[in-house]
Amino acid sequence: MKTTALALTVWLGFATIGLRAQNEPILIPDVVDPAKLIPILPEPPAGWTAEKAEGSSDDVGGFKITNVHRDYRKGEGVDAPTAAISILDSVANPDYVEATMGAWNQGSETPEGYSKSVTIDGNPGFEAYDKDQKQASLWVMVAKRYFVEIELQKQDPKELQEWVKRVDLKKLAEIKK
Repeated sequence: MKTTALALTVWLGFATIGLRAQNEPILIPDVVDPAKLIPILPEPPAGWTAEKAEGSSDDVGGFKITNVHRDYRKGEGVDAPTAAISILDSVANPDYVEATMGAWNQGSETPEGYSKSVTIDGNPGFEAYDKDQKQASLWVMVAKRYFVEIELQKQDPKELQEWVKRVDLKKLAEIKK
């Protein structure tokens, strides 16, 4: 009888904890205001021009994200090299962060291009290159919340390393709210 009473008490205790947890609000961290991230987007290098940086915070599927973006161009015409840098604050969706970073472990190399995991200043990342399109991209996760994406058109993929140096990843990691 004591065993049954003890088992019932333990079961009710767990049931009560479960009920309490269901009624508690889900604490989702706030994303950063875009105005704090826009200064992280670099000025254009010599010989390049840049559009005005833009950003927004949006509700996407029940959670907020902040995204800032800037486009860069060297010269005129359809064959002019371009670059784009985006920073996405995904702190409110840790499942997205985990799933995306998990996919970065899948590297490949073919005659058409490659994809591989990289580390940039201690931050995990992913680099891909499409030879036919002459398109290179680099994703870097900073402070387990910010995705920094650099996309290059009509440039050698080695240029990704030069572009990521222009983004102050340490300063970005310090931005919390």
